[in-house]
Amino acid sequence: MSAICSPICGRLGIDAPIFGFAHDVTTVAAITNAGGFGVYGATRRFPHEIAAELAQIRQLAGNRPFGVDLVLPPGMPEHNSRAAIEAEIPAEHSEFVAELIDRFKVPEATKPGMRTRFIRSKEIEQAQLRAVMESDVDMLACGIGAPADVVAEAKSRGKTTLALIGSPHHVAKAIAAGVEIIVAQGYDAGAHTGPIGTYSLVPQIVDAAGDIPVLAAGGVATGRHIAAALAMGAQGVWLGTAWLLSQEHQGDMHPANREKLIRAGSADTVITRSESGKPFRQVRTAWSQAWEADDAPAPLQMPYQDVLVGDLLGAIEEHDVEPLIHSGAGQSIAYFDKVKPVAEIMQALLDETAEALQAQSGFLRR
Repeated sequence: MSAICSPICGRLGIDAPIFGFAHDVTTVAAITNAGGFGVYGATRRFPHEIAAELAQIRQLAGNRPFGVDLVLPPGMPEHNSRAAIEAEIPAEHSEFVAELIDRFKVPEATKPGMRTRFIRSKEIEQAQLRAVMESDVDMLACGIGAPADVVAEAKSRGKTTLALIGSPHHVAKAIAAGVEIIVAQGYDAGAHTGPIGTYSLVPQIVDAAGDIPVLAAGGVATGRHIAAALAMGAQGVWLGTAWLLSQEHQGDMHPANREKLIRAGSADTVITRSESGKPFRQVRTAWSQAWEADDAPAPLQMPYQDVLVGDLLGAIEEHDVEPLIHSGAGQSIAYFDKVKPVAEIMQALLDETAEALQAQSGFLRR
């Protein structure tokens, strides 16, 4: 059993500087209970669901700290009005989606999809934030956007604040907003990600952040990656892809998606805007290939792309349309090809980090 710690461990009361992001309650609690810092991705949850699910994680994790992540992008519409968004979707985009439905024989969805349950809007954002602020969650992580007033209120309620950024140019804005931890998320990362590779990005953000702790994200899959992150000046790491094949996450995983993740290598992921309107890394499937075709229209901006494809994405999984089933995943998916418990994944990361750090000490000439 190996123990790895950095200053952020003592600051947050965790055993290991490993932050784990997941959309699954059980997985988040397991990460926290294994000594890391679990973070629940709640952007697509209704406010009442957020309140209930954070309470459930608290029950599972006891007094151990955990966080919640919300995406708070600027420029979203004021109201949760699907009709207003649909009225502005170009006909060529609607026709392309209809052609996809016909080509892959996708039955109609029986309910709104994950991206069309509600419209990403200021109205929903404020209601989600109220649920988070009134909960006892220990951290608010801002996935896209970190408004200064939101950061200030979270801090006033005793919550640690964190922002994920993908460019050194965003550091000054994050610092001005008052965030206490910065995640330097490289191009390798799954889901929404930026244009700069992790190895190039992390040292630049560490230098620009000064005394603010930095976590490295994107492509982190082994203890060697964690050792490299620490060597670059990060105080810890942020992982999402690592938990997709955890035993705890399988209740939320479509079997076809699981098999695609198991088989995928780093080159089997692709960045596409077809998911949400923003760059999003996922496993390459017929879905991403269709949107890369010469006759495909350019994806719309968020939240218009959400509304355009949301119900179809829901129908694809609901009706087991295997060629189109896909998942967000980072290039680190190449390192994960078996379903394992979170605690086993965590311990392997710690053991490998200790081995890597010990091996590096041999390079010093005294």
